[in-house]
Amino acid sequence: MAVCSICGKGVVFGHNVSHSNRKTSRTWKPNIRKVKVTINGTTKVLSVCSRCLRTMKKG
Repeated sequence: MAVCSICGKGVVFGHNVSHSNRKTSRTWKPNIRKVKVTINGTTKVLSVCSRCLRTMKKG
């Protein structure tokens, strides 16, 4: 599923708007990556967005 397991960021819905102002549905999907993370000595595979991945690499 396209949801970050850390921040909960998911799919966002909106419209494509043409020059004549016609609106059609569209979606924005987050950049989700499967990452191995060690939590309390156990390794888990989490779905993490790129923003959370950058934050995790900092500290």
